[in-house]
Amino acid sequence: MKRSTRHTERHRTHRIGWLRAAVLGANDGIVSTASLIVGVAAAGATSGSILVSGMAGLVAGAMSMAAGEYVSVHSQADTEQADLARERDELATDAAAETVELTRIYERRGLEPTLAREVARQLMAHDALAAHARDELGITEITSARPLQAALSSAASFAVGAGLPLAVAALAPASGLIVWVCLLSLAFLATLGVIAARAGGAAVVVSALRVTFWGALAMAITAGAGALFGGVA
Repeated sequence: MKRSTRHTERHRTHRIGWLRAAVLGANDGIVSTASLIVGVAAAGATSGSILVSGMAGLVAGAMSMAAGEYVSVHSQADTEQADLARERDELATDAAAETVELTRIYERRGLEPTLAREVARQLMAHDALAAHARDELGITEITSARPLQAALSSAASFAVGAGLPLAVAALAPASGLIVWVCLLSLAFLATLGVIAARAGGAAVVVSALRVTFWGALAMAITAGAGALFGGVA
């Protein structure tokens, strides 16, 4: 029986765009909303005020994440398009110099001069702009900026993340609301760290500890601020 020589690889770079935005959104949703709820509760607010504050934080945060991601990623996309337009003009006006430039890139990567020149020549003949975008500018289909995708991923994941501590606040007894929100929010953050690590191929324990630590710190500081200013008021 002939053994198959087909080699299958599983990479995760295709997840970079949406994974970064989704993890950032969910993490921010949990941390900011839980911190807001804990801070307002520490200030002595009523249950109704706490829930209204949490809901307002969810809506405002989701819209802020969407707008921020769209603007920032769109700026990246604009820069990429400007670089591609400049490269297209250079290819049209001086293709020989661009071939030399590509050849030197391959030489620096370890190819012999003759082979580097031949690779550059063939890639230029096939798709010159794609070759320069990939090897000179570092722009590929996988890593190129997608503003709308980033905005929608961030907003949706923020809303889901923010909904978790908000649900806890709605169901927890008033006497133990702060404790319940803090403990379960930290559990949510640890779970998010594990999911993000598995999706991205990173260390699970380190990822979980990282997001949990910063979440705990944010809630502790906000609770202190709420108690301080609540007492003053």
